[in-house]
Amino acid sequence: MGEFLTNLLAFIVAISVLVAIHEYGHYIVGRWAGMKVLRFSIGFGKPIVTWVRGPDRTEYCISAIPLGGYVRFLDGREGPVDPEDEGRAFNHRPIPARIAVLFAGPLFNFIFAIFAYWLLSMDGVPALRPAVGEVMPQTYAAEAGLETGDQIVAIGGTRTDSWQQALMAMFDNMVAEGRIPMTLEDQRGQQREAVIRVGEDSARLTEPGLLFDGLGFLPGAPPAVLDDPVENEAAAQAGIRKGDRIVSVDAKPVLGFVDLVEAVVERPGERIDLGVVRDGRLENFSLVIGTREVDGQTSGFLGVRALLDELGPVQALPRALSDTWQQTAFTVRMLARMVTGEVSFKNVSGPINIAQFAGDSAQRGLRYFLGFLAMISISLGVLNLLPVPVLDGGQIVYQTVEWIKGSPLSERSQILGQQFGILALILLMSFAFYNDIARILG
Repeated sequence: MGEFLTNLLAFIVAISVLVAIHEYGHYIVGRWAGMKVLRFSIGFGKPIVTWVRGPDRTEYCISAIPLGGYVRFLDGREGPVDPEDEGRAFNHRPIPARIAVLFAGPLFNFIFAIFAYWLLSMDGVPALRPAVGEVMPQTYAAEAGLETGDQIVAIGGTRTDSWQQALMAMFDNMVAEGRIPMTLEDQRGQQREAVIRVGEDSARLTEPGLLFDGLGFLPGAPPAVLDDPVENEAAAQAGIRKGDRIVSVDAKPVLGFVDLVEAVVERPGERIDLGVVRDGRLENFSLVIGTREVDGQTSGFLGVRALLDELGPVQALPRALSDTWQQTAFTVRMLARMVTGEVSFKNVSGPINIAQFAGDSAQRGLRYFLGFLAMISISLGVLNLLPVPVLDGGQIVYQTVEWIKGSPLSERSQILGQQFGILALILLMSFAFYNDIARILG
């Protein structure tokens, strides 16, 4: 019950925040364009809280059903317009202004994603570089020669400094070519090329949760890549530097920081040999483990920490723009490939699955929840730009056609378009709910 409530609350918060941002885009650009706003509502249905502000007496509402929201503009198609409001109705404004208002909702979703990634880049996080964990025998990964502890340096020529980059590149190459070309770096610092060949099995492997099981390897612990060592501690005194990757302690493999801590914490004051990969070469360092007091006990201490991806406000902006662009382009490619059948439709998630992701990310902390919001915001922006009549993208198409032909589409054409759009959304939501239920039932 507790998990259900957490998921539900996180889902409501996520939807409310992202819808508010989306609708605020329509609202503020509409006001800039000289349109009269009648109502700005977070949620659908009966308003629970309403307040009226401004010379236009705009109603601001929080409504009963927290699964959406809307902005209602004055519109001459819905009834007569008072003489004092002549020219301020949505359909009375120039077509470029109407298109700008329609586009503003998705645009604000993308702007929010950029802001979220900007905050995350400045905050500083361990550089979770992708690595290979356990490799199962007689699988695609085993046939390609992957080994436990390999660091995934690049996929298909795209450098992979994070699992997000690695997963997008894996999907892109697998779906497009039926193969995943990789550049790997082993525990000795030697790089080599490997190709995972899946052939016609690629579509099946795009189903949620099947990628790693289908390929035959598990994600490994992030390699123990170091940030600046603590001054005057054992590692710094031995010459360890930022960017070094510790791969062994006394010839015992170190696959990540957990292995490193286990190898030194119980050996204060002892001399050890560290295997360190620096600039693609394996080097050895001999040092005496330092000491520190933890809860009244003496523990081994090297004075090292994980490499942090931490940027200043100016440097973080290009990273945020790049992350948003990459995620947006990947989302568009995935949608297009679902239509062509190259990617499984089981990837369409409904509210139940999104709520579970929201709850999981919220429980892991604000950073993870913010990253989740950025990804969902991008998906919401892309979805709303699809040329489906009931969505912003479809309405932009209507306005563009009116701009070209000099008059609105006929009422019959608009009604048919609306019916098609509603049918398309019903089918999409049916797929989404079916997928949610199928995941729950296993």
